[in-house]
Amino acid sequence: MKSLLGELLIQAKSITQDQLKQALDEQKKSGGRLAQNLIKLGFIKEKDALFFLSQQQGIPSVDLRNFAIEENVIDLIPYDLAKKYNCIPLNLIGDTLTIAVADPTNCNFIDDLSFLTGLNIETVLTTESLLEDAFRQYYKKTVYDDLNALDFTLEDEISQKEQGKDEITEEDIVDITDFDNIVKGALDNVEVVEDDSSEDTITETDAPIVKLVNGILVKAIKTGASDIHIEPYEMAFRIRLRMDGILRKIMSLPPKIKNAVVSRVKVMSKLDISEKRLPQDGRIKLKLGRNKAMDFRVSTLPTLFGEKVVMRLLDKSNLQLDMTKLGFETDDLEKFQNAIRAPYGMVLVTGPTGSGKTTTLYSALNQLNGEETNIMTAEDPVEFNLPGINQVQVREQIGLTFAAALRSFLRQDPDVIMVGEVRDQETAEIGIKAALTGHMVLSTLHTNDAPGTIIRLVDMGVEPFLVSAAVILVVAQRLARKICPNCKGKIDVPASLLRQAGFSDKDIESGLEIYKGKGCAKCSQTGYKGRVALYEVMTMTDSLKEAIVKGASTEELKSLARKEGMRTLRESGLKKVMEGVTTIEAILGVTV
Repeated sequence: MKSLLGELLIQAKSITQDQLKQALDEQKKSGGRLAQNLIKLGFIKEKDALFFLSQQQGIPSVDLRNFAIEENVIDLIPYDLAKKYNCIPLNLIGDTLTIAVADPTNCNFIDDLSFLTGLNIETVLTTESLLEDAFRQYYKKTVYDDLNALDFTLEDEISQKEQGKDEITEEDIVDITDFDNIVKGALDNVEVVEDDSSEDTITETDAPIVKLVNGILVKAIKTGASDIHIEPYEMAFRIRLRMDGILRKIMSLPPKIKNAVVSRVKVMSKLDISEKRLPQDGRIKLKLGRNKAMDFRVSTLPTLFGEKVVMRLLDKSNLQLDMTKLGFETDDLEKFQNAIRAPYGMVLVTGPTGSGKTTTLYSALNQLNGEETNIMTAEDPVEFNLPGINQVQVREQIGLTFAAALRSFLRQDPDVIMVGEVRDQETAEIGIKAALTGHMVLSTLHTNDAPGTIIRLVDMGVEPFLVSAAVILVVAQRLARKICPNCKGKIDVPASLLRQAGFSDKDIESGLEIYKGKGCAKCSQTGYKGRVALYEVMTMTDSLKEAIVKGASTEELKSLARKEGMRTLRESGLKKVMEGVTTIEAILGVTV
């Protein structure tokens, strides 16, 4: 078809043969359609291109510069769909919607648009550059007129990188009321990779909604957030970041743009834009320069006033695989390392979501990883790729459950098996049998403390004698906020409060020093920066095994474990307070 257009233009003496050759060469080099390259090289004008394209394709053409599109028509097709399908709605007459397209030979999306809008679709022809101008004009005008309603200013937290490095260089992001200035230069060299085979490069010409969403992602990365919450309400549209374990609102947006924001996130994470009734899960990969990458685990959930989106940041560069830096006390670390290096048995890590269990398990796998060891993991999802380890993504919808993966692992000659989570009796029983037949099994559970993990397994239906024979160590953990080192200072705390928190008279009389962060620019005036792990390590001694077989309760197991040297989560936290790492308030907030 491209050559036919060239022949039409030559016959009409609008271009020469040499100009056609130059345009075809440019097309091979930079891509794009022939008409667009002819316009770019200055050989023909937009109106001439439209005239001849209309003749060639046999459909009407329109110059979008001479066409006023009404706001209610633009609202029929969200920007993400318009950009994806390279079209724009023009007018609505009855139940027929007319759209302008740049490539009428590639209109397989017409049925999708008809389904989403409930309208009949007719097409007219325009050029790519006119479409781009229309995108900027109409979508910015109709969706973002009242950006002055935003009530938050992004602080200057985007650090400048050294010139000449392959990292992203970003200007200050200062005011979110002007989208064109928010991310001007801030998102250069940022690429959003939707899957392994396609890339979508963010440019300054993209609509403000793209800049907004990617500005939020970059903001989350630079502030060290662990999660992004995008939340629609009846009269508000809120964005919050979880920083150091605490959710903080960073901006309120006009409710009218909530659908556009959620649609953009769905496009980036390869989710179904048209499905708004069911939860969906996806993934975004954000590249910063050549050497830095960040993954976002995306979850959408239908709520009363729209879809809530939560994105978990998975930064492999921040993955702490050095066990000595995780927060283990020296004696607890020795117990843990001895357990994972045992020839067989089960080691369980327990705690609530977001308590750092995955980091602890990955650190253990990193220590065990070697050419002589076959390590296999079943995860949901696979959060980080670890070289040398065979990782399997669980897919329950096709029958690839934790239990199914475990059965297959046992036929793969494994040395070490890691199961993302013990969720049911079947998985627990297969894992325990694997531990009893010469394999090291690592896994997680959701319980409040280490002794409660044993009772949870028994409640699942696993025989107590099997639990006592297979489990060799249980670790419970929490994450507590660390004092900001920049504004750290000593404070006076009454002895009565120290006793109430759990300190002994011996500790108090020994000259106990308590510290707290006063609040500064580096910690956003919170007094905290970063988090430290608290561990409760319970080694399965003979007396504990005997108690399990006899049906001991959680409290009985806890009392016995403490007599044999187990440090509880509260005691681990108080030790961190004595060391000046965290505060009493932070410990009281995560332990009982």
